[in-house]
Amino acid sequence: MNQNLISQVGQIGTGAAFILFPLIFIFAFAVHPGLLRPRLLKPEEIIQRARRNKLLQLAHSLVLLNTALLIVMAIHFMKILSKGSAAWTGLIGAILAVLGAILLAADKGALCLTMSALDTVQEDNFSAMMPGLLAMFSKKGWMILLWGILLLPAGSAIQAIGLMQGNTIPTWQSILFLIGVLLVGTPDGMEIINLSASVFMAVALIPYGIQLMVSAL
Repeated sequence: MNQNLISQVGQIGTGAAFILFPLIFIFAFAVHPGLLRPRLLKPEEIIQRARRNKLLQLAHSLVLLNTALLIVMAIHFMKILSKGSAAWTGLIGAILAVLGAILLAADKGALCLTMSALDTVQEDNFSAMMPGLLAMFSKKGWMILLWGILLLPAGSAIQAIGLMQGNTIPTWQSILFLIGVLLVGTPDGMEIINLSASVFMAVALIPYGIQLMVSAL
């Protein structure tokens, strides 16, 4: 009985992850300034955009926490794909997606939570810190590892292709998920594209999450 209860709770939690993940992304991208004026931003513009923008910093904090849900989803897809001919896509995709999710958490911690701490610094001191901040946001030194966040959409795309090959979930959901993960990595300043990608993923994943939760009851 206890084992069944644990399995039931785990499935409900997994279903909740599929529901919450795209909703958090939608909120996070929707609150970015200049949403309807897309353009690629330079590091200094990214810094100034985040300066004392509490709503944006909240969004980035939620994205950091959202990485845990991304890992849950990747592992779930790996498990269901392991039962079919697309098992390797599930495994390889999960490895890449989990590594990418970890680096996404590092990115938000290093570049976003840092900015919330610097809101307590006076303007003169903040201006003096700008060369160091530019080095960080330009991903100098070991910060270059943060480019590894691209492993997340790459791994998720591999899993989406596996889902289509194995007919594991309805094809339309797999296609929307694939489109979403391919577009969600669009650079800073083009958040309207990220937001659209998040909506695609929400349409694809929320019904699946609901299905998981209902079947567990």
